[in-house]
Amino acid sequence: MESFEQHLKQRGFRAIVGVDEAGRGPLAGPVVAAAVQVLPARFKVEVRDSKRLSPRKREQAYEEILSTCLVGVGQASVEEIDELNILQATFLAMKRALQSLPVEPEICLVDGPLAIPDLPWPQKSIVKGDQLCLSIAAASIVAKVERDRIMDHYHGLYPEYNFGKNKGYATKEHREAIEKAGRCPLHRESFRCAGL
Repeated sequence: MESFEQHLKQRGFRAIVGVDEAGRGPLAGPVVAAAVQVLPARFKVEVRDSKRLSPRKREQAYEEILSTCLVGVGQASVEEIDELNILQATFLAMKRALQSLPVEPEICLVDGPLAIPDLPWPQKSIVKGDQLCLSIAAASIVAKVERDRIMDHYHGLYPEYNFGKNKGYATKEHREAIEKAGRCPLHRESFRCAGL
């Protein structure tokens, strides 16, 4: 998974930052992005695509990444998602994550096929980057854990939707809760589905 970073290091890059997001698909909640510059030669725990880790392993990896790497986190709100559309809001969250890093990146490795518009640093888009690139995998873990914690907090405010379990995704239970209780301020108006 380190081949992208190793190749760039051989070309003289040092501040190599992976960028990924969590929360593009849900009906509710913000989209959260993370930017990570991996510093350790190797991790003590497993670091790979967050979707392929159990919640416990994700939390362990998250803690090690935060304690050993340079990390920035950004998000775009529900209001920004509705105003801009989810793709542009995702780019905004990614820019905010990069801007919150303690150092400027020299190059950004971005998960997915699309480049972040108007980025002041060089970037490379990598399809399935969270499976192929260590720094993007680390970013995917940070973004996922950060967003899950946000949705756990909102579960306490809106328990009828069970955000602690579904994290805002369109599960059958979540759709039924919307039909019964209506929508709350956390639901994305631009993600309205037939009958919801």
